[in-house]
Amino acid sequence: MTGRTAPAVLPPSLRAWLGLIAALATLMVVVLGVLYAGHSRPGTVDVWIQSAVDGVRPPWRNVALALDFSGEPAGAATLVVATVSGCLLLRRPRAAVLVVVGVGMTVGAATLLKHLVGRTIHGGYLSYPSGHTAFLTALALVVALLATGRLGLGRTAGTLLVLAAALVAGAAMGWAQVALGAHYPTDALGGWCTALAVTPATAWLVDRMADRLVDQKADAGRRERR
Repeated sequence: MTGRTAPAVLPPSLRAWLGLIAALATLMVVVLGVLYAGHSRPGTVDVWIQSAVDGVRPPWRNVALALDFSGEPAGAATLVVATVSGCLLLRRPRAAVLVVVGVGMTVGAATLLKHLVGRTIHGGYLSYPSGHTAFLTALALVVALLATGRLGLGRTAGTLLVLAAALVAGAAMGWAQVALGAHYPTDALGGWCTALAVTPATAWLVDRMADRLVDQKADAGRRERR
């Protein structure tokens, strides 16, 4: 008998599918990293996509700037605090932990990859993968996982919700980064895949650690009652 009462932040019905998606995303991050390691110019795909979004003007430029700000330290901190507060109000402490740890590990992984890959833009700025895209995608994934658990969605509906949230967040921030000239399109794709690779794995770890702590407390309580 265990003392587990808190709902899992990674619903059991989603673990297999998200595990597969995380593996594929990891592979994509590695492949893109190898292809563009040490590069300082856009690839063929980058040029084609950049030509479609280049020269964005108001009001869309203002939208892009607002999205970009949400990935800057002040904007990101505001979003994280608001999301953690929402998780705590909904009595989902594991989700609150995942917001901090999952998003932090995703951004940390993106930062490490930038130095390992060494792709640059605008004469020396490390660009692959996009940390802004990784951040917003990771945050969207955590919120979608929370919604899946709260609504009791099954495997199909839950997986679709999580992927839809990640796609919308990643596409929005990726567009903003490319439109503002801060990243190549493949940088945004790499950031998106980084979040898909890191966040589900972190959610699984949070559940494992939380379950272990609950079990340890339950065992200690039983020993005290003997």
